Amino acid sequence: MAKRDYYEVLGVSKTADEKELKKAYRKKAMEYHPDRNPDNKEAEEKFKEVNEAYEVLSDSEKRAAYDRFGHAAFEQGGMGSGFGGFQGGFSGFGGFEDIFGDLFGGAFGGGSRQRRNSPIKGSDIRYRMNISFEEAAFGVEKEITITREDECSACHGTGAKAGTQPQKCGTCGGSGQVNRQVKTPFGMMMSTTTCPTCQGAGEVITEKCEKCHGAKTETKRTNKKVRIPAGIDDGATIRMAGEGNQGMRGGPKGDVYITINVSPHKHFRREGYNVWLEIPISFVDAALGADIKVPTLDGDVKYKIPEGTQTGTVFRLKGKGITFLNSDRRGDQMIKVIIQTPKKLNAKQKDALKNFDKLLNPKKYRDVKSSELDDNLESESIHENHSEESSDTEKKGFFKKMKDFMEGEI
Repeated sequence: MAKRDYYEVLGVSKTADEKELKKAYRKKAMEYHPDRNPDNKEAEEKFKEVNEAYEVLSDSEKRAAYDRFGHAAFEQGGMGSGFGGFQGGFSGFGGFEDIFGDLFGGAFGGGSRQRRNSPIKGSDIRYRMNISFEEAAFGVEKEITITREDECSACHGTGAKAGTQPQKCGTCGGSGQVNRQVKTPFGMMMSTTTCPTCQGAGEVITEKCEKCHGAKTETKRTNKKVRIPAGIDDGATIRMAGEGNQGMRGGPKGDVYITINVSPHKHFRREGYNVWLEIPISFVDAALGADIKVPTLDGDVKYKIPEGTQTGTVFRLKGKGITFLNSDRRGDQMIKVIIQTPKKLNAKQKDALKNFDKLLNPKKYRDVKSSELDDNLESESIHENHSEESSDTEKKGFFKKMKDFMEGEI
């Protein structure tokens, strides 16, 4: 008997899009599904025909071949020879289950199923660890205590009393699943559910372990050493594989995930792999320059502050920062200089500063009379001709005057 046109089988036009194809397929598949038509060979054949048509037309490459060559594209010797297992039928009606599984929760029998009693990996454990700024910078080894579910030491994970063994479930035959009929708006359909006797385990414990009472695990505390790598940052997570809770039915243990909390430092601030430090210096040290003591992660070091340093200036100490992860390389330490202004001065200190200011800015303190205004203007205009020549000299002389004044007056 000649095969019908696939578009005709689904009742759509040759220009139908994916959405129209799926809608038509659902309607036809529901109409001819064997669960709705028990012992109806004609409906079964039509259901296979609908599946075959949709299998081809829902695939863009197969559809293109069908549009060009028709059924010959899939016959022996033609394009795509023997594809899709058409000659062998559609065992289990997989296409139908794929579309309707989300609506009926796997209620249609015959398809491939995952065994309920397959191995299951144990659950993971979350842990938080506090470390110092320096420990994060250079790395550290810590010991933690993990509370987890381990294999029962009495029954060794069988859940059965010593001298006994679990028995295969007589209800499901060890599969962990049972089939039952479900009444739906479309008729009676087959549903696969977890075995009510063994709860999906596939076995029944007749005499439970006296220690774990059939749970197969017991709560234990264990100490584990953890290596925290140098350069780790706040909020990072370390994974300890296979150190979590016991798996089920022979499944592997879960993992332990350790989230790192890095305590802030009193003086240092981290930016990437660099360390920042604000350090206060006096006005005199900034003006004259000085050797200052600078704290670093490796201890105090001496650093030469050049004369004339302005507040907010940043200096760099190479290789004094944070260690890069999985590397011997280190970031730098950035030193931001903050010049401190004295808040309280005694009379002698105030007079000294005023005298120094007079020394630096004599014009500021000159008593200018109105009768001398023209002479002053003339004098200033004369000095302007030499301003460029004298500016460099004045700058060079500032620090010498500052030094001489401070050494002689304060």
